[in-house]
Amino acid sequence: MVTSSSRPATGEATNGSGKAVPVLDPAVAALWRDMLTSHRRTLVALEEDLSSRTGLSLAQYDVLLHLHEAPEHRLRMSELSQAVLFTTSGLTRLIDRMEAAGWVERGRSSDDRRGVSATLTAAGAGMLKSAAAVHLEGVQRMFTRHLEPAEIPVLAAAFARLNAATT
Repeated sequence: MVTSSSRPATGEATNGSGKAVPVLDPAVAALWRDMLTSHRRTLVALEEDLSSRTGLSLAQYDVLLHLHEAPEHRLRMSELSQAVLFTTSGLTRLIDRMEAAGWVERGRSSDDRRGVSATLTAAGAGMLKSAAAVHLEGVQRMFTRHLEPAEIPVLAAAFARLNAATT
């Protein structure tokens, strides 16, 4: 495991007034910028592919996929918002549009009548099936084909640690 003592992440630079300002180590700063740039470019390209070829946004695809993978193709709205990294109000607006398209249905949770759940419809499952090939091709073209097989488990472990630290 990488510890803060084994990889210095910060240093100091002076600003125009001669005062020390904390900065990232140049190697860490470059890694951070490269991660942000590649993440953003990949998301933009996936969004453009999905939208132009299927009419779905990446967020809608993510919702359909999470519902497809859920037991009975249903999730409570609070669970779904956490899974897709949306605020509750942002997810509500997204689900409103997806419900109008016929891809999901909203209803009271069977285990707790106070809660609201979203359920994947047959039309939503059909949309997911047609969009999955576009998504898979995009992920392969923009991400996995640029990785060596030995890098995948290393990156998976690193991202698992990062995700665990930020939840």
